[in-house]
Amino acid sequence: MSNYYIWVPIVVGVLAIIFAIGLANSVLRKDTGTPAMQKVANAIFQGAMAFLNRQYRTIATLAVVAAIVVATVLYLFSKGTDADRLSLAWHTAIAFIIGALCSGLSGYIGMYVAVKSNSRTASAATRSLGEALIVSLRGGAVSGFLVVALSLLGVSILFTVYNGLSNPSVAPSLIIGFGFGASFVALFAQLGGGIYTKAADVGADLVGKVEANIPEDDPRNPAVIADLVGDNVGDCAGRGADLFESTAAENIGAMILGVTLYTATGSPSWILFPLVMSAFGLIASSIGLLSVRKSAVIEPDKAAGRDPGDIAMRQLTIGYWVTCILAGIGIFVGSYLLFGDSKAVGASGLAPWVWYGLSGLVGIVLSIAFVYITQYYTSGTWRPVREIAAASLTGPATTIISGISVGFECVALPVIAISCALGLSFFLGSHVTFPTNSGLPAAINPGGIYGTAVATMGMLMSCAYVLAMDTFGPITDNAGGITEMSNQPEAVRDVTDALDSVGNTTKALTKGYGIGSAALAAFLLFSAYLDVLFSYTKNPDVYHVDLSNITVFIAALLGLTLIFFFSSLAIRAVSRAAQNMIEEVRRQFRENPKIMAEKVEDRVDPDYARCVDISTRGALRAMILPGVIAVLTPIAVGTILGPQAGAGLLMVGTMGGIVMALFLNNGGGAWDNAKKFIEAGYLRVNEKGEVVDSLDPDGIILGKKSEAHKASVVGDTVGDPFKDTAGPSLHVLIKLLSTITLVLAPLFVALHP
Repeated sequence: MSNYYIWVPIVVGVLAIIFAIGLANSVLRKDTGTPAMQKVANAIFQGAMAFLNRQYRTIATLAVVAAIVVATVLYLFSKGTDADRLSLAWHTAIAFIIGALCSGLSGYIGMYVAVKSNSRTASAATRSLGEALIVSLRGGAVSGFLVVALSLLGVSILFTVYNGLSNPSVAPSLIIGFGFGASFVALFAQLGGGIYTKAADVGADLVGKVEANIPEDDPRNPAVIADLVGDNVGDCAGRGADLFESTAAENIGAMILGVTLYTATGSPSWILFPLVMSAFGLIASSIGLLSVRKSAVIEPDKAAGRDPGDIAMRQLTIGYWVTCILAGIGIFVGSYLLFGDSKAVGASGLAPWVWYGLSGLVGIVLSIAFVYITQYYTSGTWRPVREIAAASLTGPATTIISGISVGFECVALPVIAISCALGLSFFLGSHVTFPTNSGLPAAINPGGIYGTAVATMGMLMSCAYVLAMDTFGPITDNAGGITEMSNQPEAVRDVTDALDSVGNTTKALTKGYGIGSAALAAFLLFSAYLDVLFSYTKNPDVYHVDLSNITVFIAALLGLTLIFFFSSLAIRAVSRAAQNMIEEVRRQFRENPKIMAEKVEDRVDPDYARCVDISTRGALRAMILPGVIAVLTPIAVGTILGPQAGAGLLMVGTMGGIVMALFLNNGGGAWDNAKKFIEAGYLRVNEKGEVVDSLDPDGIILGKKSEAHKASVVGDTVGDPFKDTAGPSLHVLIKLLSTITLVLAPLFVALHP
């Protein structure tokens, strides 16, 4: 009976793709706005697609080379007969190519629809807040549902084609390449997109806002189109590839852990459970999305003075809570269906499915906790952002110092939450025991480890809805830019500003969610690697990774160093590309003074295409070195120092990556929203220059063009490559370390028997 459950993820995955097509169709049928809106939107579309075409051609070349190298290495150096080695090599290589292809496809299609949604959102904003909210959210949902559905379908179909139904203990190890391919593409997509968007953003901000004193998205800024393009290639395509590989790698890792329990019980349900839960998550996310309705949105003119941004955010929050509640129900239903007749035994008179349902609930609660922790550190409602805004009164230096201190502080609460979730889910899973004569190694607690895997599945169940909220951000950002550049009335800009403010919050929340899921999966993927080593060596000592062993210690130190060096390369790449952008914007202002002519009729358009080309070339050149170093480091360590050293690098490198990504994401987000806090007019001082309450009617407002605002722009500029380039790229790097070591474990074992 258990084998029939494989049809659940396949059928739901197909239905999710149909659902995404329906969403895309409903969005693309909307009005595209005035000719002026369409002109700006077309320029953004052409720039985004030109970059993506060039980027994916580069990534495709690298991916084909990587697939050939992996297949050759596995055939030449893995153990077994020639037939066994050939089978492992070609199965892994094909899975790698399919994973890379699906990752690229989901990012490409999702970004296409997102870019096409921006003018439609701007047009909808001329009519109502509710319509603009629905158009932008559903445009973003196309990417969210495609990413999760293609990941789920890819793993499920490969598992079936690779004889998973007849030989479930072998198939998961053959489809590891799918996760590696997804991680490989995601790393370069996130790096390239992040470098592109921040090079354009930094150039537009520093020269436009600070030097030329013109507003954001002003059509006189030569870098404005490149900036708007960057929002899409960084946040849509990049984040889509990131969460695609998250769902793929974590599903495969949980399936590998499930093989151990399949060996003990003879039930393939332990292997299929991650796929079934992902399917439940898609259903929950679709209902959550549809619960956000135009009719439920209170329009600003009927809201008795309420902030339109709060109104929009409330609707998105309702959809998220609906998704989480349904996911909580789904985790218990799925546990009952798959584990209800298991040979495992639960403690305290409770069935195993109850214990694992509770473990999954821990993951769902952690996702909610991460959303609110991230909101605390990146929203202007709370102390951290206001503290940075207040520091801007004394200049850029104190703004940067305050932001760095907030970034370091914001690591503590998330790490405590992750630790509690891991410990509690392990504790709950430990209440499930398996037959003693099953051949399970005595060195591990299989029930507890699987509990952490179930918690990870619980957290990932809301992935489609969270990604929809993330892609909502660049759509609304672009809609605001289109509204500004097409000279729409102030009332329309008020609506797009409100949605843009919400989008900034949702993008920050998604980064928190992304690193939270990566952190929760760290132990899962680490345990899966040890299981793979045991499957080759049959030596339970592989489960003991001893830091007092000199090779393990060296590898661990190298893993931690990789995180810092990789972050340095990513941030430096933004700096170099931004310098070129700044010089180009200054050159255009200097050589063509009519761009800044006082009379509108005397002005000429700047050369937007030149700035787009500078960002494109800079990003594609700069993404290669950090990406190659990230790929080669774990390979070199495992090959030279052995599989246990590879485990040390994986363990400590992952921990360092989690902490560093939290610092970069939340620190950068706090700087960004401190700037927006000031731009919204909430920084107020009394006659003595002391900060007063943001709503104090007697306070002097220090808004746009004030010295405090200029200082906050500098802080935001420092934070940009933190939160949009290095931080998100570390999400991918963490899981890339795991998938590389999983794929090449046979090589490490063969070289160090």
